[in-house]
Amino acid sequence: MRKVRDYDAELKALVTKARQLKARKVEQLGQLVAATGADALDAETLAGALLDAVASKDAEAKEAWRAKGVAFFQRRARKAARTAGGDSDGANAQPGADPASGSGAAS
Repeated sequence: MRKVRDYDAELKALVTKARQLKARKVEQLGQLVAATGADALDAETLAGALLDAVASKDAEAKEAWRAKGVAFFQRRARKAARTAGGDSDGANAQPGADPASGSGAAS
């Protein structure tokens, strides 16, 4: 005989999982804003910059932003590996010294 499924319990578990995933995404986005230093911007400026990025049709600008993002995450990974490895030569890892930030002009 087949086991009876409790659809209500399964649905409740899925809803809970969806809420957890959404909360984790929001937390990660907040961490990204803080890690990039964008938390120094007021909310309106940050929202405007993000809206322009979303609405942009300029493929070159988007590729440039993507490349900067890749460099940012690679730099953070190297810094984390260096910190975890105990290498304290952090001369190039000063906060605020962001060589990949460019001129700051988006498009």
